[in-house]
Amino acid sequence: MIVGSQKSIDEIWDMIKGFKKVLVFGCNTCVAICHAGGEKEAETIATLLRMRAAQEGKDIAVDFSSVMRHCEPEYFEPVMEDLKKYDLILSTACGVGVNFLSDRTGTIPVYPGVNTSFYGAVESPGNFVELCAGCGNCILHLTGGICPIARCSKTLMNGPCGGTNKGKCEISKDVDCAWYLIVERMKKLGTLEKLAEIQPARNWSTSRDGGPRRVSLEHIRAYEEKEAANTDSAGGKK
Repeated sequence: MIVGSQKSIDEIWDMIKGFKKVLVFGCNTCVAICHAGGEKEAETIATLLRMRAAQEGKDIAVDFSSVMRHCEPEYFEPVMEDLKKYDLILSTACGVGVNFLSDRTGTIPVYPGVNTSFYGAVESPGNFVELCAGCGNCILHLTGGICPIARCSKTLMNGPCGGTNKGKCEISKDVDCAWYLIVERMKKLGTLEKLAEIQPARNWSTSRDGGPRRVSLEHIRAYEEKEAANTDSAGGKK
């Protein structure tokens, strides 16, 4: 899941105080799980902004609503006409949702209410840990299911380095050495010999340095086109 944290009300207020009609638009998937941007959080932000507006004598109308996800048009397109009633949309989705929605709202700006942090997992209730960097070239089969790119402080592909100490990273005694974890895990799996195999140089072009990445699944596109054609034939409209 994508993990984020809510921006401070002071920062949000500075972003929105020049507008007249503001919608705090929640996302009820990833950021709702980490209590940063679901409908409940959107309602709280809207309430706090209305209180701030009253305190400062600003004439700002602040509403809230939410959809399941901001990163898929099927969820927000049904409410697009409602969104157009506002001067500003404060999205509490991750940065992906803000980008995606911004491309579709025309002259209405979409501002972020959340700081997107990382791809993570729920380590325990209320605690989230980064486990994946979305590098586009997964090698977890070679490292015991533990990602050195996300979990090694130096993103080393041939660790551990000389800075490891009793299973901890040199940057902090609170940070596990990813390569120590990898070695210990592969011992348990009986696959430690894999670390002795020489691997080709990593292809980093699949990561962020190559520009915005895109994945196109032809079978899904073909299915949607077929369904659209069938609908058009049966009902005379798409």
